[in-house]
Amino acid sequence: MKRVRAGVLEVAYLEIGPPDGPPAVLLHGFPYDVHACETAAAQLAADGVRCLVPSLRGYGATRFLDPATPRSGEQAALGADLLAFLDALGVERAVLAGYDWGGRAACVAAALWPERARGLVSCGVGYNIQNIPAAGRPAAPENEHRLWYQYYLHGARGRAGLAENRDAFCRLLWQLWSPTWAFDAETFARTAGAFDNPDFVDVVVHSYRHRFGLVPGDPALVEIEARLAAQPTIAVPSIVLLGADDGVAPPSAADTEARHFTGPYRREIVAGVGHNFPQEAPDAFAAAVRALL
Repeated sequence: MKRVRAGVLEVAYLEIGPPDGPPAVLLHGFPYDVHACETAAAQLAADGVRCLVPSLRGYGATRFLDPATPRSGEQAALGADLLAFLDALGVERAVLAGYDWGGRAACVAAALWPERARGLVSCGVGYNIQNIPAAGRPAAPENEHRLWYQYYLHGARGRAGLAENRDAFCRLLWQLWSPTWAFDAETFARTAGAFDNPDFVDVVVHSYRHRFGLVPGDPALVEIEARLAAQPTIAVPSIVLLGADDGVAPPSAADTEARHFTGPYRREIVAGVGHNFPQEAPDAFAAAVRALL
């Protein structure tokens, strides 16, 4: 893992592929880590792509530079971290590809700073920008029950449960969200070490409380959150990949998110794939990045 000071963080990241190749940033989600993108990154690197795979705030060896910085997990923080990472490495423009939290970071950056995104690959949820002003509006019951882990983390019992049982909690989410992915104990253990980050619990709990308007965000990010509240469209070339077996966000046959994309756009539902798209279907993930290069 390399390290670079970027914004409020020292970011730990993998760099695979030629340093002068066209850059792509591959972004993991919760509760996963950089291993989710390893295979796809190796495939792209073999094609001459410079793949950058950062550990998000609260994961792995990434650390906050200042103890006073709020341990925020809000969407503005993820987007700002990605922009700072690009700036720190001198990357003017890259394909941004991710899922879950990483997909959210990529969508935020593509929407607000489109000049930095050569293209977007968003997995699991296409338009992955939260509509926090509308967070109090209930979803259909069959969708609400899948969000039990978010509601659990809203209270002190859930926070304590994550802190005390983080491996078991995260392993359960892997099983529920990717029911057809036969991962083994070694695969999970390689990633579980990333949850030992001292800021993991704080960042995760804040993320799942902030998106429902239950806690304030980082004051330094108010302007970005205000821009995101307007639900900005994404104009860069975009490919949306959805796992047909995703246990947290099962894809609908109808595309209800296309209206958020104003540039070239393609949506694909892939059979036999759950929530952890890059690790379960690295060939399809790499192919989407390659298409945008």
